[in-house]
Amino acid sequence: MKRLKTLVPEVIEKRILLIRGQKVIVDFYLSDLYGVETKALKRAVKRNRKRFPLDFCFELSPQEWKTLRYQIGTSSWGGGRYPPYAFTEQGVAMLSSVLRSDKAVFVNIEIMRTFVRLREILSTHKDLARKLKELETKYDEQFRVVFEAIRQLMAPPDPPKRRIGFQVDEMKVKYC
Repeated sequence: MKRLKTLVPEVIEKRILLIRGQKVIVDFYLSDLYGVETKALKRAVKRNRKRFPLDFCFELSPQEWKTLRYQIGTSSWGGGRYPPYAFTEQGVAMLSSVLRSDKAVFVNIEIMRTFVRLREILSTHKDLARKLKELETKYDEQFRVVFEAIRQLMAPPDPPKRRIGFQVDEMKVKYC
């Protein structure tokens, strides 16, 4: 068997999206990872429709597809013309029975590992929040400031605000 290159987990993580409250990977990202055309992947899924119930794979609504296109920067006239399929973790696992190449098996294993790692990170974060709440109820008012500071550190950072236009530092401007 030909040795396959390792797949960087961060590449897979960036392609996992949250759609309809589920972590999914859309078909064009999967086809890129597998090294097949998107239409070939969709064709394989359509031929094996019984293997992909709605909790494994679903087609994005036109509104979801439009929103996703804006987020990833795909033009409305380029790329796929039809809404993509979104595959949940179970759907990606089922793809391994449909796509039988060595690369597909390897990519599926890496995707499964990434999903598991994301679940562990989320679980750790929830456990930490629960323990912090327990400590807060157990100790005095004097530690409230400390607990609030820890909670702020746990919160995801706000996206940076971009300023448009020129910035003028009044102190550096010289007048005639």
